[in-house]
Amino acid sequence: MKHTLNTFILGVTIIVAVLILARTYQHRNQSANIISVKGLGEKDFVSDLIVWSGHFSKKAMVLKDAFEALKTDREAITAYLTGKGVNPDEIVFSSVDINNEFDYYYDSNNSRHSTFTGYRLSQNVQIESNEVDKIEQISREVTELINQGITLESYAPQYYYTKLSELKIEMIAEATQDATLRAEKIAENAGADLGSLRSGTMGIFQIIAQNSNEDYSWGGTFNTSSKRKTATITMKLTFAID
Repeated sequence: MKHTLNTFILGVTIIVAVLILARTYQHRNQSANIISVKGLGEKDFVSDLIVWSGHFSKKAMVLKDAFEALKTDREAITAYLTGKGVNPDEIVFSSVDINNEFDYYYDSNNSRHSTFTGYRLSQNVQIESNEVDKIEQISREVTELINQGITLESYAPQYYYTKLSELKIEMIAEATQDATLRAEKIAENAGADLGSLRSGTMGIFQIIAQNSNEDYSWGGTFNTSSKRKTATITMKLTFAID
């Protein structure tokens, strides 16, 4: 009875081992009968939205005087921008930031002291517009306000594109077509037929300045400093080979 049981167990073990080997061989053949390729989608485009901002401030010993001086500058900045053709609704001023400023010094005993020098009030102005070229030009010329006694620090414009979703879809289609053509060529050169698509994986969406040596990043690059940009995306496709 014991001999029969041992024989039965041995037989089952052999059968299981054969099944495992057969499945391993089958998967090995399946893995050998696929091809993986990458395709690239690339588009050049021009930004259709610009965001520009500047900073200005006034200082006075009396808070009310500082506020009135800042208000005068704000009105002059608004008049200047609207005179350049900017829509008043696109001009946004931030809340007023108030700072108490001091001069610090040490006496003969090396004790630190401070003297109040006035209230520094400051504001940011920002424009968000689809008139990219116009606002870009204004951002360069706004220092003309210095002639009016207004010190406005102009920041570099930021450029965006409002149709990224549509652009991304076009690029995915282009990258998929590119990958498919590559796979067909490889299969043709190998004397095989390209089978069905097994899987597809989308790569990272990247936006860099046109004609630049800007680096790509693993998390995706999103350039906002250049008006003219290049967007890229990759698609990894896996096909069966017949």
